Amino acid sequence: MPTPNPKRHVAIAFPISVPWMAKFVRGVTDYADQQGGWLLTASPPTLTWAGEQMMTLDSLQGWPGDGVIGALATQAEIKAANRLNKPLVNMSATLKNTGFPRVMPDHKAMGRLAAEHFLERGVRRFAYYGIDGLWFSQQRCDGFVDRVQQAGFSCEILNMPAQFSRRQNWGQRLLPLTRWLGSLKPPIGLLAIQDYRARTVMDECRRIGLRVPHDVAVIGMDEDPAVCEFCSPTLTSVLRNSRQVGYQTAALLDRLMDGEPPPSEDIVIEPSGMVARQSSDTIAVEDGHVAAAVHFVRDHSAQPFGVDEVVRATEISRRQLEVRFRNVLRCTIYDYLCQERLKNAKEMLKRPERIKLNQIAKACGFATPEQMRLVFKRFEKRSPMQYRNSKAP
Repeated sequence: MPTPNPKRHVAIAFPISVPWMAKFVRGVTDYADQQGGWLLTASPPTLTWAGEQMMTLDSLQGWPGDGVIGALATQAEIKAANRLNKPLVNMSATLKNTGFPRVMPDHKAMGRLAAEHFLERGVRRFAYYGIDGLWFSQQRCDGFVDRVQQAGFSCEILNMPAQFSRRQNWGQRLLPLTRWLGSLKPPIGLLAIQDYRARTVMDECRRIGLRVPHDVAVIGMDEDPAVCEFCSPTLTSVLRNSRQVGYQTAALLDRLMDGEPPPSEDIVIEPSGMVARQSSDTIAVEDGHVAAAVHFVRDHSAQPFGVDEVVRATEISRRQLEVRFRNVLRCTIYDYLCQERLKNAKEMLKRPERIKLNQIAKACGFATPEQMRLVFKRFEKRSPMQYRNSKAP
């Protein structure tokens, strides 16, 4: 229940327009509630066509509150923040230095996390798609490239302009991206600065005949479900840990409002992980025959086929393909096929709705529920029901 006499009055001077911002504000609210309650004045969404305009720092001149959380992305906003003469914490990493204290995600660590994800899947060629002039884009790129180079590989980089000419149509704006994608040698792991740009990459890949994730595995950033879940394939994304960033932002602002001096450096928060989806679900291999077999298995995972069908997709003998599988993937063709079906079955068993085992077996390409049970016993040392009832990740 809100307190009738809030301890602080704080303005959140940016529109809560994307999901990570909502999580950020949830963290601010968590801290405020622990302190006995703050009155939070928040910016409306920037829906000008609906009569709404965002709260700007200039519009807060003369406002009687105690402190501000703002996003300082331009020199004009920095000047407006200085004119406020109130404690202010910056939550934008658009500019490297603003003169105001800041709490932000560890953007370099986010880039490193994406690189690790690709490296674990055998990716050996890498690309980064960012936005020119944005400091956090460069930070994400640096973390990604550093980890890639540490592993002994290089990275192709494309930075697109933050603003386009109004005279350019959509296709003209995307032309540099389209040409760049066409110049990359598959298979490749591509990290985009944020989810929407990653989805644009996938759309362009499809348009020019590149398969995601077989030719280009894609990762976005910031975990926007409206983007990641409603595209095909679904998009893997790195989490910002936005709630913790919001909590620590409120804690820092509280200290500033108590008269404490600001920290000399940014406070950075480690990312909270990533949500792996279909866009990065690949095993990158240079052997063309093994790659063809892997792609066949993944593209037909719901169908009840065996090793003979996998071999026919490669145009070499079963013996040759078995040797190549052992050299490249360290397993037999049959074991790889079982493990892929097992992975899909485990995903279905984790769902909150309790899908019948015979439906899962059919959806994952097992000939019978009994075959699925035998595969579970062999690789998981337990039955499908035991897996479902456990707290297995």
